[in-house]
Amino acid sequence: MRKAEFVAMVSKRSGLSKKDSQVALEAVLESIQDSLVDKEGVNFIGFGSFFTARREARNVKVPKSEKIVEVPSRVVVKFKPGKALREAVSKSG
Repeated sequence: MRKAEFVAMVSKRSGLSKKDSQVALEAVLESIQDSLVDKEGVNFIGFGSFFTARREARNVKVPKSEKIVEVPSRVVVKFKPGKALREAVSKSG
């Protein structure tokens, strides 16, 4: 699903215009991003949690050349689904 399709779905369910839904979605996404940049997790009970984690430096093998290269450490975003989301997805088959 693309962003425009998602905005249309939110608009239909909420009764807001597509423009207002777009503005609200952008505000939510920017707020989540700002929190993660500040190393704060974002928790939605029943839906899930967004958080950051440090991935340590490691050596990996490039499959085509068999060469070993070092991948530097970095911070990555992770998501842990909540119980209600896991159950809804598992019921969908």
